[in-house]
Amino acid sequence: MKQFFKVFIIAFFCFVLAIGAGVLTFMKFYDANAQPQGNIKDANDDKKDNNDLSDDKPKVLDPFKKAIQESERINVLLLGLEGPRTDTIIFASFDPATKKVDLISIPRDTYFYRVGYKNADERKINAVYGDSGVKGTIKAVEAVLGGVPIHHYVKVTYSGVEKIVDSLGGVEVNVPFDMDYDDPTAKPPLHIHLKKGRQILDGKKAIQFLRFRKNNDRTVGYPDGDLGRIRAQQQFIKSAIKKSLSFRLPVVAQTCFKYIKTDMSLTDILLYVGKAIGIKTEDISMTTLPGRAIYKNIGGKKVSYFAYDPKQVKELMMKLYNVNTEIEN
Repeated sequence: MKQFFKVFIIAFFCFVLAIGAGVLTFMKFYDANAQPQGNIKDANDDKKDNNDLSDDKPKVLDPFKKAIQESERINVLLLGLEGPRTDTIIFASFDPATKKVDLISIPRDTYFYRVGYKNADERKINAVYGDSGVKGTIKAVEAVLGGVPIHHYVKVTYSGVEKIVDSLGGVEVNVPFDMDYDDPTAKPPLHIHLKKGRQILDGKKAIQFLRFRKNNDRTVGYPDGDLGRIRAQQQFIKSAIKKSLSFRLPVVAQTCFKYIKTDMSLTDILLYVGKAIGIKTEDISMTTLPGRAIYKNIGGKKVSYFAYDPKQVKELMMKLYNVNTEIEN
């Protein structure tokens, strides 16, 4: 099975460039009157709004929505592309008041039902991009996160992976086992040969580490599949954080901008880089969307998915926005 590179590290670099946006007091990216994208609008919403207007009563928001409206958090969707699909999805959130950074990995196999899409692979969240682009993917992620808004996006390309990692002078990781895999039919051809142990990976070897799934004979690999790869990639990101927040950050910023697509300008990004310097590694937390692996029978075929837990996701988002979870329990 062909497997393109993983780009968590690039996504993180791009996020570092963006998080400084929150300290600019003249920017407010959340429209308090807008319906959260990705949610299905309640049929009674218009009636509720009309009733509020007719009674001349101020609209009362629940604590969670109120916290979102009043928050200065900046949320960025980080996308690593594999052809027409998103191979990497990270929800990155920065609180300028505390300088806390939260990165939440969303498994590409997350089950996401869309009306009119019946094929098994079309029910995975990574397929949304090919059909609906960035806007559709943003709506999908906002829906999964219970209406939490996404203010910006960053997409990354393949050609800059090596250069960005090399601009850091390599990244140190602990390779969990010998990695040996060859796929000459992949585009570009894939040859992974890494020895077990702690080591500094340059750009070429970093791509091998991020692309790895299983050895040639399929006897060695991550036992829990994509979730195992996510943990390995998060290890890679944590190591890269330490370097990217050093004096090399401006160099990384200049390199990174050449190989990404975003709705932020170069002028803004370079300004945000300066604001990002000073964030400590202990201020950055990483987690994976709460849920579990499941199997569904679709069209007579048994397909594996990642099923997110809406209740646990809501609790995670409420914690992110400092809302007492006992309020809605």
